[in-house]
Amino acid sequence: MRLLLVEDDQELASGIAADLRHAGFAVDTADNGIDAEYLGREEIYDAVILDLGLPGRPGLEVLAAWRKDGLSVPVLILTARDSWTDRVYGLKAGADDYLGKPFHIEELLARVQALLRRSTGRASAELTIGGLRLDEERQRVQRPDGVEVALTGTEFRLLRYMMNHPDRVLSKSRLTEHVYEGDQDPDSNVLEVYVRRLRDKLGREYIETLRGQGYRFRGSS
Repeated sequence: MRLLLVEDDQELASGIAADLRHAGFAVDTADNGIDAEYLGREEIYDAVILDLGLPGRPGLEVLAAWRKDGLSVPVLILTARDSWTDRVYGLKAGADDYLGKPFHIEELLARVQALLRRSTGRASAELTIGGLRLDEERQRVQRPDGVEVALTGTEFRLLRYMMNHPDRVLSKSRLTEHVYEGDQDPDSNVLEVYVRRLRDKLGREYIETLRGQGYRFRGSS
């Protein structure tokens, strides 16, 4: 899953981004409203964490512009403005959730994960598909035979995205957009390597190759 973090406090942004990456997310960052609005339009994100008090253009204006353009990406507003009126304005502008500063990183992670679950139509906090049970906190997967398998960061991001979209055709470009950060430029051969590694760890029956189209995770395996 790939996130956009928009925060002008460099120290805070650096800490949040590190925690998000540790939790298994690919993270792009922006420190002003102009860059944020551009990235939101031009790149593909699974969720956005958006500060309101931004230089260049206020966060609410950025959010309103995205929604006007039809961008439906889930947005969590993160701000020191914690009055009820600010929360109402944020939600009316199209925000999906709201977290005031200061906050505990555990709550931020829980809220982001809840947004992602809702956006993929999943109600349960546990991700279990095709007999596989993914432990998102420990970044391990349990196979149907009960064996737990450790995953690298990229393997985890790739498998989590596939398990969140079972039985769908996922192109290589789509997987790359959601698994890697914007400053990374992996070619298709790199993605194939990680798919092969997952097959070796889980069994070849879970990930189907569709020539000229991409891959499909078999949720009914």
